[in-house]
Amino acid sequence: MSLLSVKDLVTAFYLKDGGLNKAVNGVSFDINKGETLGLVGESGCGKSVTALSIMKLIPNRSGKILHGKILFNDLDLLSLNESEIQEIRGRDIGMIFQEPMSSLNPILDIEKQISESLIKHLKISKRSSVERVKELLDMVGIPDGKNRIKDYPHQFSGGQRQRLMIAIALACEPSLLIADEPTTSLDVTIQAQILELMKNLSENLGISLLLITHNLGIVARYANKIAVMYGGKIREMGPSLDVFNSPKHPYTLGLLNSVPRISGPRINELSIIPGEVTDFSNLPPGCAFSERCINVIKKCGQEPPISIYNSTEYACWNPNNLD
Repeated sequence: MSLLSVKDLVTAFYLKDGGLNKAVNGVSFDINKGETLGLVGESGCGKSVTALSIMKLIPNRSGKILHGKILFNDLDLLSLNESEIQEIRGRDIGMIFQEPMSSLNPILDIEKQISESLIKHLKISKRSSVERVKELLDMVGIPDGKNRIKDYPHQFSGGQRQRLMIAIALACEPSLLIADEPTTSLDVTIQAQILELMKNLSENLGISLLLITHNLGIVARYANKIAVMYGGKIREMGPSLDVFNSPKHPYTLGLLNSVPRISGPRINELSIIPGEVTDFSNLPPGCAFSERCINVIKKCGQEPPISIYNSTEYACWNPNNLD
């Protein structure tokens, strides 16, 4: 049974000339209870906007959700007003943002920042919230956490600040956790620790996870399903093993080929995807990836591809592999 079901989501931002730039343009996916979905793509493909749309955090002055449904436990989040969605945020859906230093309040100690949602959503006492904060710091692996609840964000390392963000997101034991590039700017060793922590907490607490990243190596290990996004649309989606072992969309293949490998013959240069991410305000009439694609045919630039389901679902007129 789906915990979260996103259906034909369209989110746009206002342009100076009065037009709309569709950063998310018809995105659909499901996340089942206890499942991890990896949403993958280069920066600028619409991944973070998708996450912000689910949380209804698109600023009204700069953009809006134009179309679609976001069903959470069969409740359409887009039908809720601001006070109603605030009851969902933090309690039922937690989110880990990209930059912990800009997301944590530098003038509030850690106890205040973590206990805020506990007091608001769970209606517990101040004393109980302090004990819960200590439990959370221990859960996410903060050394000597019970004696550091009065410390401020600047007194923690980068990896510890990310752990604090996870503690805040998990405070009310949400059903769904959205992690938007949770290991950005962390070194490889700390990245692995944070990801293992999230995986273990997800499994132990039965939390569903939407893991947003540009790193296919991450989702290979931690996600049950993969959705590859480009130009505001999902280009390929399916079980992780199927997507990795038999990628259909040329963009998926390009991402896989650009991942460095320890095994295999040594190469001087990594494979790259030519060009730059397509400008949302100037999309071609056909496939948005057609200008960078190694498998492009004439039809690609003329008509948007339809989705085809085989072992995975993909949208391409000239896929990389055919079963």
